[in-house]
This record gives sequence, C-alpha cells and structure tokens, in this order.
Amino acid sequence: MNRRIWMMLPSIGLLASLAATGFASTPEEQDLLETREAVWRAWFANDQKTLQQLVPADTIAINSGEENWEYQPEILQSAADFQSHGGKLIRLEFPRTEIRRYGDVAILYSHYVYETDVNGKRAVKSGRATEIFVRHDGKWTNPGWQTDSGRVNSSE
Repeated sequence: MNRRIWMMLPSIGLLASLAATGFASTPEEQDLLETREAVWRAWFANDQKTLQQLVPADTIAINSGEENWEYQPEILQSAADFQSHGGKLIRLEFPRTEIRRYGDVAILYSHYVYETDVNGKRAVKSGRATEIFVRHDGKWTNPGWQTDSGRVNSSE
C-alpha cells in the first residue's frame, strides 16, 4: 500500500502545481480565466467595446503606483492613451493564480508578468493582482481589482 502512495505522489504534486498556476478544474473556471485574460488584452489593445462589456460602469481599480483610484471612464481613457503613445503588448503571463468562488462572485489572486513595447522601447512589469469577477446572465464581468508590484517597502 505504501508503495502505491509513493508512486502517486508525483501525480498529486503535478495536479497541485497546475491548480496553483491557474489550471481550471471546471469549464466555468476556464471561462473565468479566459475572461480575465480578455480584460487585460482588451486594455492593452484599446478594445473599447470589449472593455465596456467586461468592465462595468461601477468598476473601481486600484493600480500599483497610482495615487488615485480609477473608474470605468479612466480605465477606458488609460487604454486609449497607452495605444495612442504607440504601446503594444508583447507578452502576458499569469504564472500563479488561485481562485476563490462565492456563488456568482469569484476572486482571483495572481502573479502577473507582461512585456510592452512603446515606440521601440521594451519594458517588463510584474506584480500581484487581486481581481473581482461577478457572473451576470452566465457571463463574467470584472468590476474591481487591485495590483501591486509585489515588493515589500524596506522602510516599513
């Protein structure tokens, strides 16, 4: 019996690591992760139509390094500004995501990494995100999030 347990441990470890990195165990969770990625990609592409569908009017966003909170109009404007300044998304990754579901509400805790090109200058940014998703009529929306750099201030 002990031998079977030891033989199963690598499989259990693989499943646990897949779950921790955002592997969806249900079609609904897969839809949630696809919606999350669609929101991020829509922002970088300045896809206003998709952003208006997925980021509701009552959204509140607290972004790393920003003093003011953003609401839907500021989010839409910042996407337009990114594109108007020549910004392009090169890479987007979520190396770790944990999902907590509460009925029609889901909270995603993630690490993110993205690379952009703005007029030939590339930059890589990473950090943590806490994102709130709400399901209405079978579709997920993203009415709030908070991002940070993931760095601890050494002066605190």
